[in-house]
Amino acid sequence: MTRRGARRGDAVTDSVARGTAINLTARLLAVGGVLLITAFTARLGTDKQGGFALFTSVEGLLLALWSGFGVALARRVSHHGEQPRELLSAVVVVCLAIGLLASVGLWAVSVFGPPAYSTLWLLALAAPVLLLAPNLAGVWLGEGRMAPMAAVSLAPPLLTLTAVGVLALAHAGSLPRVLAAWVTAKVLVGLGVLFVLWRGGRLGAPGFAALRGEARFIATIAVTNLIGLANYRVGLFVIERLLGLSATGVYSIAVVVAELLWFVSGSLTQAVYGRIGTKDRERAAATTVRVLQLSLAGLLIAAPLLWAVARLVIPWVLGPAYAASLPMLALLLPGVLVFGGASALSAYFTNHAGRPQVPAQVAATSLVINALLALLLVPRLGMAGAALAASLSYAASVLLLAARFAAHARLSLAAVLWPGPQLLADLRALASRAGGRR
Repeated sequence: MTRRGARRGDAVTDSVARGTAINLTARLLAVGGVLLITAFTARLGTDKQGGFALFTSVEGLLLALWSGFGVALARRVSHHGEQPRELLSAVVVVCLAIGLLASVGLWAVSVFGPPAYSTLWLLALAAPVLLLAPNLAGVWLGEGRMAPMAAVSLAPPLLTLTAVGVLALAHAGSLPRVLAAWVTAKVLVGLGVLFVLWRGGRLGAPGFAALRGEARFIATIAVTNLIGLANYRVGLFVIERLLGLSATGVYSIAVVVAELLWFVSGSLTQAVYGRIGTKDRERAAATTVRVLQLSLAGLLIAAPLLWAVARLVIPWVLGPAYAASLPMLALLLPGVLVFGGASALSAYFTNHAGRPQVPAQVAATSLVINALLALLLVPRLGMAGAALAASLSYAASVLLLAARFAAHARLSLAAVLWPGPQLLADLRALASRAGGRR
């Protein structure tokens, strides 16, 4: 490697480290807020925690279904080098319209659906604005601007936590009030992002023709994200149907804690999302492999630490009823750890190759495996059956996605998954820079 190449590599590593640090810090603070909110609802009772988990899962499915707009914006910026003002404005109009239609459906489910979903009328009130923040932030994602991305992820839990703190001080805590604070925070952040982009001159006349040109890409992303999130949450819905709302509340704690691992891999992938989107396939593939291997190395360290902390904290903070979530957490962690590598692989197909159908196909396979195993195992093993189903489906999906990536990037599967000298060099560089900052 030439001296110039070495300097470029050091600069990339330093930039990745800086972006990852911003992302990881924001996400840790955000998830800390969510955990405090979860602790508050959990102490209201396992059935109340189950209701909170189902409410946020439905919200997540709605956001996943309509989050393709943000990915399309990010790709127009990072892959095509554009500033898509007209496309951005069209996304605003369409998100507001979709949100209004979603409000009707959510209200109908809350009135005519099962009792566990009766609080969805609150989500119906927020739905018209709910899609703005995650989609409009795609512009910053494509530009690699991690600070505004961090603000978008951090603001909702902090606003909600402030309201929950007021409720706790007033001894007025209840699940509907917590959910009202939750959706109000999402509305405020959505309106805030829209205002910032408008003041920054980022909006123009809506370009619906440009949006139609992205329709297929957006639809594929929507299906991919919806299937992916359904894969993460199918166990909760199966448990609610077969074991009840109280068991759902206990199992949801294991899910929330296990998925903390993805904040490490997700932060790293988001920090290099723009670089993965480069038109140079060799560079995009090399970056993807580096991020994949760094993610798995970080998660191998984080997983045992997470288990040790959860074993001490969960029964103490949430109460003895939630100790039953710890065996479920132990079963979930191996699959969640392996699945952490999927974010970099998905980013490669979505942002570089422009083939979001590949992760969609893999996610659909994983969902089918997960759902079938859950329906088979939950009646026999209870909550443990859902945890086993999730872990096995996650591992299978990562192996399949890695094989598809290796074929597209013209690499061997061993080169993708097996750590090489580059991983050790990256770890040393990151450790050296962290030591220098200290």
